[in-house]
Amino acid sequence: GGRVDAVTGVPGRPNEFYFGSVNGGLWKSIDAGRVWDPVFDSQPVASIGAVAVAPSAPDTVYVGSGECTLRDSTGFGNGVYKSTDGGESWTHLGLEETQHIGKIAVHPHNPNIVYVAAIGHFYAGNPDRGVFRTRDGGKTWKKVLFKNDDVGAIDVQVDPKNTNVVFAGLWNTRRPRSEERRV
Repeated sequence: GGRVDAVTGVPGRPNEFYFGSVNGGLWKSIDAGRVWDPVFDSQPVASIGAVAVAPSAPDTVYVGSGECTLRDSTGFGNGVYKSTDGGESWTHLGLEETQHIGKIAVHPHNPNIVYVAAIGHFYAGNPDRGVFRTRDGGKTWKKVLFKNDDVGAIDVQVDPKNTNVVFAGLWNTRRPRSEERRV
């Protein structure tokens, strides 16, 4: 699988796990990690930055494509995907221009409320950075936290005791192109 940025267990299923490789897709184990099966190979992107399972619907899995590690060689993505059958099939949900997703947080009681921490383009400023929210399972997205075109979101968490509280971490980062570094 290569480098791994995204790992999660499945609530109520102690032997079930997912991991997202930065350029090797999404993998699933149902036997506590003894055997791993690729479950994302039919999708047009292999770089995974985030994976989250809905606590109230353990077959609902959200994947954010595009690794979130700032390195000299990074794989970018094309948005968010959702499975409602434990990774058997996937639906693309948009947010294509986010390119790099650091974290996904699913509401603990409603699998249709999801927050996405989008880093955005590594090599240039872009408006598709910050935290995005859906309340309809990914049919529509609203940008709910944005600082500027150079600051992306790297982490987002929903407080499990008070779901009206959402924590987010922003990251002012940009990887310069080689010609920018020489100046």
